[in-house]
Amino acid sequence: MRTENKGRKTFIMFLLAFLIGFFVVSVVEVLRSSFAPSGPGPDVQVASAVSTGDVSRAPSSFADLAEKLKPSVVNISTTKTVRSGGLRSPFGQGSPFGPNFGGDDFFERFFGDMPQRQFKQKSLGSGFIISHDGYIFTNNHVVEQADKILVKLSDGKEYEAKVIGKDAKTDIALIKIKPNDSLPVAETGDSEKLRVGDWVLAIGNPFGLEQTVTAGIVSAKGRVIGAGPYDNFIQTDASINPGNSGGPLFNMEGKVVGINTAIVAQGQGIGFAIPISMAKNILPDLKAKGKVTRGWLGVSVQEINEDIAKSMKLKDKNGALISDVFKGDPADKAGLKSGDIVTEINGKPVKDMHELLLMIAGFRVGETIKVKILRDGQEKVIPITVAERTEKSEMASAQQSGEAFGMTVQEITPEIAQHLGLSIKKGLIVADVQEGTAAEEVGIQPQDIILQVNKVKVTTMKEYQKEIAKAGENGSILLLIKRGKATFFVPLMK
Repeated sequence: MRTENKGRKTFIMFLLAFLIGFFVVSVVEVLRSSFAPSGPGPDVQVASAVSTGDVSRAPSSFADLAEKLKPSVVNISTTKTVRSGGLRSPFGQGSPFGPNFGGDDFFERFFGDMPQRQFKQKSLGSGFIISHDGYIFTNNHVVEQADKILVKLSDGKEYEAKVIGKDAKTDIALIKIKPNDSLPVAETGDSEKLRVGDWVLAIGNPFGLEQTVTAGIVSAKGRVIGAGPYDNFIQTDASINPGNSGGPLFNMEGKVVGINTAIVAQGQGIGFAIPISMAKNILPDLKAKGKVTRGWLGVSVQEINEDIAKSMKLKDKNGALISDVFKGDPADKAGLKSGDIVTEINGKPVKDMHELLLMIAGFRVGETIKVKILRDGQEKVIPITVAERTEKSEMASAQQSGEAFGMTVQEITPEIAQHLGLSIKKGLIVADVQEGTAAEEVGIQPQDIILQVNKVKVTTMKEYQKEIAKAGENGSILLLIKRGKATFFVPLMK
């Protein structure tokens, strides 16, 4: 009996010791979990959309970056004098009275004594400081024809600015203020390194709302939207609105990678910025000359389509086909021939005709470049010294490049049609009109659509060039233009 009681006592003590030990261990675990950092153990893997190395590219907040960058961004307000009244028909160039009723002469005869009125037109834009002494990048269309330019800094100080240089073809302008103190500068980056999907930040003055910050990603690169002959836009979904024009597009390192320029009016989240590399390339010319000097080889080129690639037994459509070489120009002196295909320049592949024109325009006058061509299936590298692109050289290439009478014409692409909200998906559009030329004098404007040349319907560049060449014999042409909902004829004289 004693033995049995002794065994029971031993069991009870063992059980009690076990319970006390379990309780102690539980308390220790609870205390350790309370003070230890939360999260998975070292052997547990967690799925994540952003790796540790990419955290700096996609921060949880843009506040620190925005606070750092805002002082280098400025608001720009301009005033220009606009004249109205006088002899202009209220029906525009499409007068409903026609030549049998005197056309616009009707208004000149009866309303010619009406005086013209002048009024001040104000507009808003943005810009960013690129030097401590007050040089500022913005868009050409922000300051074009402005009588007065007022720059407002982030601290509220205002300065009157003057235009140092501008380039309508790229829509870039350089202006200058005289600050009292050293200014904060926006550091410029490398837009060539941008990748689709990279985070970007836009800062500007949309609708007069100062220092507005928006964020998004790079949606596409190399967009051609019909804004000019050197289109090469960065597309972004960072919110851009009227007033943002000329403002900077920053990467996550806080460096400017683009100049915000255009939007698709019919869409949302589709904005365009000029690559900062393009602006940096022309900065020396804008500072020193007030205008841009561009490179010239003296060739006309065309795209390589499926039929051309097949007939020439090419592997792909990459490169630009030389259709004409102008006598006495650099390409002719170097030995380039019609039918050569340019595949590389200075070791950089040439994707298409548009890319080739951009590359040539970016070279310095007098620079010797190495042009790789494909001729009869054989590759050759030919050194060529770049000349200056002048009005004379531009006229020489007018028939092939779509430039004649002081205007640049290009085919409508799906991107251009979408950007401008065009119902016409195929045809020709005016991309640029030069100041003081025949096209400007008769009122032709960028984004006008050319339907006919000398009453012949034209929808491709080849058809347009053919009719322009015919017109060269007598030096005049008659264009049928579509502008918005209006359609009218415009005579052009050389």
